[in-house]
Amino acid sequence: MVRKVLLYLLALFMIGGGLTHFIMPEFYLRMTPPYIPYPELMVSLSGLLEILLGLALLIPQTRSMAAWGIIMLLIAVFPANVYMYTHSEQWPEIPPVATLIRLPLQFVFIAWAWLFTRKSAPLLRFKG
Repeated sequence: MVRKVLLYLLALFMIGGGLTHFIMPEFYLRMTPPYIPYPELMVSLSGLLEILLGLALLIPQTRSMAAWGIIMLLIAVFPANVYMYTHSEQWPEIPPVATLIRLPLQFVFIAWAWLFTRKSAPLLRFKG
């Protein structure tokens, strides 16, 4: 039961996060470091990937591959989170500490996705 809840929550976060790339692209464009080429395309691609990976996570046959994809995506976009923290003045509506907290949260999401890289997660099996 816990595993199923965690699965649906992660899928929801991924799909919801991906949708926000299209709802508020300007937010993600500000997060994009200047050395990233074609920022509009990258924001759209990362949003689309989040949506597709979140959906693929819900399908048992694609779950493990989707989880690895989520891990790789989170690693790939980590520099944008660092950029957001180091340039927090561009987000006056967000307290700088929130942009700092966002950095270790990426590792929490990576660990969370890792739970679904295998068919079963022994740490989440309960007898009773």
